[in-house]
Amino acid sequence: MKSNSYDKFYGITTFGESHGKVIGVVIEDVKPGIKFPLNKIQDALHKRRPGKGEYSSARSEEDEIQVLSGMLDGVTTGMPICLVVYNKDAESKDYEHLKDLFRPGHADYSYFKKFKIYDHRGGGRASGRETISRVAAAGLVEDITDGININIYPVKIGKFEISEFDASIQNELSWHDRSNYNDLIEYLDKIKEEENSIGGIVEVRITSIPAGLGDPVFEKLDANLAKAILSIGAVKGIEFGDGFKLAALTGSKANDQMNKNGFISNHQGGILGGISTGNDLIFRFAVKPTSSINKLQKTVTISNEEVEFKSQGRHDTCIIPRIIPVAEAMIKLVLADALSYQKLIANDTLQLSDYREAIDKIDEDILTALCRRQKISELIGKFKQKNNLQIENKDREKELLSQLEQKAKLWNIDGSVVLKIWQIIISESKNKQ
Repeated sequence: MKSNSYDKFYGITTFGESHGKVIGVVIEDVKPGIKFPLNKIQDALHKRRPGKGEYSSARSEEDEIQVLSGMLDGVTTGMPICLVVYNKDAESKDYEHLKDLFRPGHADYSYFKKFKIYDHRGGGRASGRETISRVAAAGLVEDITDGININIYPVKIGKFEISEFDASIQNELSWHDRSNYNDLIEYLDKIKEEENSIGGIVEVRITSIPAGLGDPVFEKLDANLAKAILSIGAVKGIEFGDGFKLAALTGSKANDQMNKNGFISNHQGGILGGISTGNDLIFRFAVKPTSSINKLQKTVTISNEEVEFKSQGRHDTCIIPRIIPVAEAMIKLVLADALSYQKLIANDTLQLSDYREAIDKIDEDILTALCRRQKISELIGKFKQKNNLQIENKDREKELLSQLEQKAKLWNIDGSVVLKIWQIIISESKNKQ
């Protein structure tokens, strides 16, 4: 399933469930000879692990990373890197009373509708524990994103908002406002006592980011960042720059005018046309309250029987402190991808390994496309057989080949090569039909 793989130039594939043996990631695009940043990865994992902080889940996991392959004497070898973290405090028995019912706010129902099965033990792949893989993988792009500063902090938790921002203030919530911090703690203590949860809004400010990252139309930097952030389970919304406030502004106020020194304002959040401008890249995302709460709730079972239940288990009162390192990891992965591609198209000085990395990703994309085409061919074959339709259509084959030959001329590709590839594809498709 390609949905468990991410990125183009810097590719990762993640695996594992919340209550399985391990959570892990395979990385195939790391250059050889890089000092493996084990300590940095471990520090990042400690920031997101459960059992740390007053408002975190009580699940006690050390989340110690283990390197299974791709490293020798502390240096990358250029071979696939496999990183795993063993689950040691899952306590699956705590979830037995949830078997065969759909928990509100969780992915149980939607997973069941898609796969006809779901993992009731902490949500399986839908669990926030899946994000271990992302944080671990991001530690290996430090050399690519070096020099770019990523600052992430909550600007709203529940009913409290930042009013007097002070970046020098440090605490377990990353809350940079001394004026209402004590009141916020009292508020969270009350929610925890009620066995409830709360969400909030997190702001990201990326500085020292070069102009020119991102590509037109479908590979816009803001679109890729949005997908990366929204792929985090608890995130339900995102806005860039002034975001939804732009809807109330006139064009003359919303436009970021310029003078000889650069941009006068930054209403657009550092991205125009999907490409970074060199201005600070600013966006915010909304985090929903943790779905697992120890309050009586209504739901239905697999057999559609109405029931009331309590989650019971160990849950986060506020997930925001643990989501910050995950968001930072996803941002690094997106920026590493954009920087790698920009280096390629900008004609910067490239090494042989850079060219090989680019062509390896193209080969992978070709194989992925062939795999998808093969699966669709199988479905077409079944459809034709079910509806008694003609399997072979020579006219359509000739028409498609003609179109490909025209494109080959346009792209200056040898037509005989296109013909050979086409004949192989058609032959394989007919075997599947």
